[in-house]
Amino acid sequence: MGSLPDPTHHGHISPELIEDLRSSVTRSKLLTPESDAYVEKINRWADSAIKQAAHNFDFAVCGGGHSTSGSSSSDGGLVIDLSLMRAVTVDPEAKTITAQGGCIWEDVDAAAGTYGLATVGGTVNHTGIGGLTLGGGYGWLSGQYGLTIDQLLSVEMVLASGQIITTSASEKPDLFWAIRGAGQSFGVATSFTFRAHEQKDPVFAGTMAFTPDKIPAAVALANRLAKTGSGKAGCVLGFVVAPPPVSQPTLMSIIFHNGPQAEAEAFFKPLFDLEPVMNTTAMIPYPHLNAMLNPVAGPGGRKSTKGASFIPPLRAEFIVSLFDNFAGFVREVPDASDSLLLFEFFNQDKICETSNRAMAFANRDFYGNVMVGPKWHDEANDGRCRQWARDVTDLLRREMETAKIAGKVKPEMEGVGGYGNYEGEEEKDRSYESFAEKGRTIFGANYERLVEMKRKYDPKNLFSKGHLLAPQMDAWHGGVPVV
Repeated sequence: MGSLPDPTHHGHISPELIEDLRSSVTRSKLLTPESDAYVEKINRWADSAIKQAAHNFDFAVCGGGHSTSGSSSSDGGLVIDLSLMRAVTVDPEAKTITAQGGCIWEDVDAAAGTYGLATVGGTVNHTGIGGLTLGGGYGWLSGQYGLTIDQLLSVEMVLASGQIITTSASEKPDLFWAIRGAGQSFGVATSFTFRAHEQKDPVFAGTMAFTPDKIPAAVALANRLAKTGSGKAGCVLGFVVAPPPVSQPTLMSIIFHNGPQAEAEAFFKPLFDLEPVMNTTAMIPYPHLNAMLNPVAGPGGRKSTKGASFIPPLRAEFIVSLFDNFAGFVREVPDASDSLLLFEFFNQDKICETSNRAMAFANRDFYGNVMVGPKWHDEANDGRCRQWARDVTDLLRREMETAKIAGKVKPEMEGVGGYGNYEGEEEKDRSYESFAEKGRTIFGANYERLVEMKRKYDPKNLFSKGHLLAPQMDAWHGGVPVV
């Protein structure tokens, strides 16, 4: 059974070698712990994911730095930071967007918006495009166009061998299959080319807040959207602690409709009829849409994320019980008052047009995603906050099992029921068996084929920060590459 090796067992990188490397890179920067910019560059979206990179053979790739598991950081190793690579090129005739690997979604949204175009991107615009895309990618436009990986036309990558390649449906198609869902495990993605869609008109969107007694009616509207929505509308229901002077757990609803205001207001009329205590809905340019969740998902603080799924229609009494659970948690741990619990309601028809075998991503089904996101500041609360996230995730999984038993699941449904990008907790059990089991949970029937692709493109597990694809027992040392 493998485990993390002693870092001293790795080969030594001499100061002379570091200086040779520094002098050989002309458009990049090599930082060591002695460098002035070192502390700034190891900062991450979650303070709990900051690690002290140094010179060792373990390494990580950092795009937007949003991983709460620390997979974009290295403890005593090397970080390849792509933040200087943020160029975006739009071809309005071909309707394509090419973005470098260090881009965040704000870069892509702004550049494409100049031409009245958009693609499916993250619902928080300071998220890096790389991690979100390579793990699947849900966004406000998913109801119309599918996942982010469904828009992906090609990727330029640096492989473990050092070879720079382009992979697409016609170039290395086996690798293209693998990176659409498990891409972090196969190389450094330095450029992405996406299909773009016309988005000249503004969209109707905004945030509303409600008192807790409105939860059953809000859930009923969200259930209707998931079942009958055309794909042009979306809704996120969430629990947050309202800012002062309210400072109480509150139901938040973020809504979106890609159409005229009158049409949107008619669709969401049941929600407006609940008399929200806050309402920012308005017609806005599409590039502003993916900034709506930024206030509750800002950088800083210690964070963890856990993911689960639900099968609509959700039971209102279950959601009320989760709200009570959330309220109790932030009352008992006031340091965690910036935490959130989000339910994503999108019509899944477009996403499910593609088979779960067509790409490595294996979560296509008529599920909604749930993101459990504790956020706190005192390291002493690490265990309590992470355990709350695990406990809530277990409640959600049990509810989903109950729905399956009750016959709410169609027999042909085969999705794994979990979104890998929301699995943001660092693994404590680093045994091969534990990691392999987690990989099977995320990739389902695609896992064995992914292991074969890993054996072909990265047999020494150099890219060890992604989702758990150790190609063989002798290439497994607690997730640290064999060199």
